[in-house]
Amino acid sequence: MSNASIEIKIEKNIAWIALNRPDVFNSFNREMALSLQSALDNCANDANVRAIVITGNGKAFCAGQDLKEVTSPELNPGFRKILEEHYNPIIQKIRTIEKPILAAVNGVAAGAGANIALACDIVVATENASFIQAFSKIGLIPDSAGTFFLPRLIGFQKASAIMMLGDKITALEAFNMGMIYKIIAPGIFEEEVHNLAVSLAQMPTKALGLTKRLLNQSMTNNLEQQLALESDLQIEASSSYDYNEGVTAFVEKRAPIFKGN
Repeated sequence: MSNASIEIKIEKNIAWIALNRPDVFNSFNREMALSLQSALDNCANDANVRAIVITGNGKAFCAGQDLKEVTSPELNPGFRKILEEHYNPIIQKIRTIEKPILAAVNGVAAGAGANIALACDIVVATENASFIQAFSKIGLIPDSAGTFFLPRLIGFQKASAIMMLGDKITALEAFNMGMIYKIIAPGIFEEEVHNLAVSLAQMPTKALGLTKRLLNQSMTNNLEQQLALESDLQIEASSSYDYNEGVTAFVEKRAPIFKGN
């Protein structure tokens, strides 16, 4: 399934979503934002999808907002609509879909593009990728939950400096400061992303989804609340097929075959 701005294919329990405006470095316009939301909804509702990969076609992951759209009298939807109808729902869907979402950053990730990547569960980047909080360069503030996730990933001081100065952060710098999970050499990037996605799709999806829910709640819970939620969700996980399969496989000294439920 695809349209002009998004390509999506589902193979072996993996949904591959590619931002597809390579001529403008996959910058977002309204069509692409709404299409990405639709693709994420389809993945959430498809029981055959057990892992999701978001990447970009061409040389870039995503350059953020298409400035031609916001400077066009005919096309400009206005910043409130852009945030409340485009980016905020994308971030909310990424965080609430209880399936692992992998961002495969194949090039520059700037502005909202960087923050959409950082909202994903796991972020890998090719060696020549970069991350830029480009907002201050044009007199804007970071959006798409950048001010929420980046300080939690790398600390308040580094996040503040990166956002205010608009520094270009290389993949190596991003890895060293804990912004991303792994750097992959360009020549093996697609293969390694594929292998990682396959591994995620073969994991116990329900347990991964519950883990994601716990991580989300840990952002606001106190210790007592988090311990109580862990207890509740561990009971839920222990009633799953995959828990029984995992324990049985351990006792039988074989590899488990998880079904995702």
